[in-house]
Amino acid sequence: MNNRLQTVKMRLDLEVAKRNSLDELHSSRPDPIMPAREHREEYRALICALFGYGRADSIIKFLYSLDLSLLESSESEIGKALSAYYYRFQNSQDVIEIFRTLHRLKKEGSLESFFYEGYRKEQNVLTGLNTLIGAMSKVNTYKSRGYDFLVGKPIVKSRGNSAMKRWMMYLRWMVRKDNIDMGLWTTVDKKDLIMPLDTHTFNISRRLGLLQRKSYDLEAALELTETLRGFDKEDPVKYDFALYRIGQEKML
Repeated sequence: MNNRLQTVKMRLDLEVAKRNSLDELHSSRPDPIMPAREHREEYRALICALFGYGRADSIIKFLYSLDLSLLESSESEIGKALSAYYYRFQNSQDVIEIFRTLHRLKKEGSLESFFYEGYRKEQNVLTGLNTLIGAMSKVNTYKSRGYDFLVGKPIVKSRGNSAMKRWMMYLRWMVRKDNIDMGLWTTVDKKDLIMPLDTHTFNISRRLGLLQRKSYDLEAALELTETLRGFDKEDPVKYDFALYRIGQEKML
């Protein structure tokens, strides 16, 4: 590790320690993990993660308006209750269908079990995600621009794909356990996680010399993760929240 990266690592380690506090989660610094932490349930948390795009205050406002207990209701009740709900790219039918998808999947097993079925073969989170997204598509064949954007599609190869930020963020919540992340899953190793790359993290990582790739995509997320494994091979994604806040707060 060169001197520049060693200096960056020291600074980031301080930020990680500083940010690992519930004081980071309040109305003036909203984050989609806030409603997820109140429920501490993997299916409800996935709703929070998948809608976790856009302005943080808008995300939180929408998530707190949802009755996440609808995942345990009948499909007709889900349709009635969510008929007037929409969020950015998702119209009311898109919102209804993601609830119906997870309602159906929940009857078949845990999200962790679906993910682990793919992950366990090579301890690869991408194959785990492919298996989980595939299971979602089997229980609900509904398609639309908004719904497809929300769920994403299985990854055939890393090049040319989106960074899958919301899914990677969800995995961070589920696998890591500290004062921010919930650690509800026990079968996935945090060393295998991939950085949830959003525009804040992408830009700040390039400025800090952690990332050379100029395209904001899955390849960039993998490159950044590999760099951060040089900082902590057992928990590279622990730097995510700190990097996000540094970029969000324009600290550089």
